[in-house]
Amino acid sequence: MQFGRTYEEFEVGAVYKHWPGKTVTEYDDHLFCLLTMNHHPLHLDTNYAERTTDFGRNVVVGNYVYSLLLGMSVPDVSGKAIANLEIESLRHVAPTFHGDTVYGETTVLDKWPSKSKDDRGIVYVETTGYKQDGTVVCVFRRKVMVPTATYIEARGGEQPGRPAPLG
Repeated sequence: MQFGRTYEEFEVGAVYKHWPGKTVTEYDDHLFCLLTMNHHPLHLDTNYAERTTDFGRNVVVGNYVYSLLLGMSVPDVSGKAIANLEIESLRHVAPTFHGDTVYGETTVLDKWPSKSKDDRGIVYVETTGYKQDGTVVCVFRRKVMVPTATYIEARGGEQPGRPAPLG
């Protein structure tokens, strides 16, 4: 399995469909809320959500959905990244509910060589997340600094920190 790409491997217009998706459980949502101290009852209190919201049920916290999509994109986009430079925009388009399965895909919008170092470049991508029925739930754009093949070679190849097998 490929884990990220060098600058040369990105092509403007390429679309990477991330696999597998993730079915979001109530536990996932509640754990993320607790870890991030987001105690909004829309996410945690079923009685509140059923009685007082337009959705009539709990909504998965949007930053969890964003985090899932960002993680799903790592093998295709940022697995070799030197740095995530910027999240330019983040839009939550539709709600995600417990039991929904989230999928994602990333489109390469642009790329350019680094102005300060010739062994890296910047890749500009848009990631779109959607549910099992095709409803788009989240869209974000980011800029990622990625190495060139020269950078990888100068540092010992693809996996320089991986230990050799014993005996």
